[in-house]
Amino acid sequence: MAILRPDEIREMTPEERRERLRELKAELMREETARAISGVPENPGRVKEIRKAIARILTVEREEELREIREFEEKGRKGPRL
Repeated sequence: MAILRPDEIREMTPEERRERLRELKAELMREETARAISGVPENPGRVKEIRKAIARILTVEREEELREIREFEEKGRKGPRL
């Protein structure tokens, strides 16, 4: 799997991001299991790459969540003041 860039992640739909996140977590689990069994990972840099990709996806998810909250709050402030 290739390295995920933040721009690529932002272009994905929420469903695509969730699916990619599931795939990455499963791959991380396989890598961790292989390391636990054999003691030496096949590709040591891959674990770090997977963790970073997971963090990037979660960061983009959080950014969108905060953007929605801000938009909601701004709409509430634009209403008539009593």
